Amino acid sequence: MEDETADSRNKARLAILELANMMSVPMSLNAVVRLNVPDAIWQGGANTPLSATQILSRVLPSGGGDPENLQRILRMLTSYGVFAEHLDSECPERRFSLTDIGKTLVTDADGLSCAPYVLQHHQDALMRVWPLMHEAVLDPTSEPFVKVNGEAAYSYYGKKPEMNGLMQKAMSGVSVPFMRAILNSYDGFKGVKRLVDVGGSVGECLRMILQKHPHVEEGINFDLPEVVAKAPTIPGVSHVGGDMFKSIPSGDGIFMKWVLVTWTDDECKLIMENCYKALPVGGKLIACEPVLPKDSDDSHRTRALLEGDIFVMTIYRTKGKHRTEEEFKQLGLSAGFPHFRAFCFDDFYSVLEFQK
Repeated sequence: MEDETADSRNKARLAILELANMMSVPMSLNAVVRLNVPDAIWQGGANTPLSATQILSRVLPSGGGDPENLQRILRMLTSYGVFAEHLDSECPERRFSLTDIGKTLVTDADGLSCAPYVLQHHQDALMRVWPLMHEAVLDPTSEPFVKVNGEAAYSYYGKKPEMNGLMQKAMSGVSVPFMRAILNSYDGFKGVKRLVDVGGSVGECLRMILQKHPHVEEGINFDLPEVVAKAPTIPGVSHVGGDMFKSIPSGDGIFMKWVLVTWTDDECKLIMENCYKALPVGGKLIACEPVLPKDSDDSHRTRALLEGDIFVMTIYRTKGKHRTEEEFKQLGLSAGFPHFRAFCFDDFYSVLEFQK
């Protein structure tokens, strides 16, 4: 055994203690979101450094709360770059403002933020699953979520309106900024007149695409019947219910976002084959998906993508997964698409273009 006093052993022990206590990070995020701390600090863009006592006076105007415990949470999240800490001799209390990371939790003018994404991940039905993550290794035929909750995640959400509503808010909070980014950078919608959004939920992405690209004359929002039944009226968009594993409405362009990641290779191939059948020669499938780097490293991007991969494995599909660019290319070829291009406008999502 190595000398326990060696610097390398000290660092190793410290690293494993950090990893073992890592649950403190997402749970602290969950706590500050539930307490509405980011909005309390932001206050219309002021982002004034506030003490824990001052923050509590805003989130609990009737009084109460423990400022010392809130400060402990804020300090820990400061070490992960969510808050900035302010110390000076004139103020006896530590004060905190939002960093760029913290600002992602602030509710914007459209009522969106990444805060619902945090809450969605930490609901009781999901938290109960994590101790059984090893079951995905022992028995990949059934998701840990199913073993704990008795049914697949999406069907479980569908029976619980609050969970389903939170999921939709979470997806909008993450998706809308990404859609703004690709709409400002990606020109692949040129020439598309009839665009089908597979798994389009309530049609928010189509609404944004049609606003940016008025040459798209018709949008088809395609999702499960019970999903599109609740979709609002959007000019130029028709809501169509169905099953992507059976058939997909025809169009000269098909769009999907964060769909392939939750399915196995064989299921992805079937979805993409149905897309191929629904497209004319020259038509394209535009898929926005997380794309893994070929090599593993300790960058924030790689960690976020690999953490998302484990989330999919544990909650949604044991053999659903994040894939590399080459793996997506091979899936496209197996479904009949001879042409493939990839574009990266965002550190998490990539735009994958499959042309018939």
